[in-house]
Amino acid sequence: MKNYKDSDYALNKYSDSIVYRFADGIVEVTMADYLAENPDKTEADFRELKEFSDADYLERDRLDNACSKRNVPIHELDETALCCAPSPEDIFIGGIDEQEEADAHRRRLETSGSALEVLSDVQRRRYLLYRVDGLNEREIAELEGATQQAVSKSLYWAEKKIKKFLGNSKK
Repeated sequence: MKNYKDSDYALNKYSDSIVYRFADGIVEVTMADYLAENPDKTEADFRELKEFSDADYLERDRLDNACSKRNVPIHELDETALCCAPSPEDIFIGGIDEQEEADAHRRRLETSGSALEVLSDVQRRRYLLYRVDGLNEREIAELEGATQQAVSKSLYWAEKKIKKFLGNSKK
């Protein structure tokens, strides 16, 4: 067997059981345990669950490597503090005040709603189709029976108005 200390993914992948690592120990769920606990299930159900478990651990391992601070040069760590999700340890030990986070989220929603109010109905509709629904300028033009140039200008002025509004709201 491989070295289980490498990762939770390796711990699970190289075992015939489904393996969970907790702070106080490791739990292995064997096929026999699973079938004894779930008499209505079959070996195929266990294998399907094992495949899902392997895939889940692999995805988490890849995300951890892609999103962790370990992959960032040391001089850029200050910038990543705002974009990285807090670890469970940070949250548990003292991390984030949930009320402050909820208040900040509410303020952002109010500001973005107010920013949309400065737009004309056409600009607001096109801006939302572009930013929220992900349509491109050509698709919006076809949907509205307008020219792509008209949609492009509308989006340009909508973004200018929003930037101006947000710039003034910070003061």
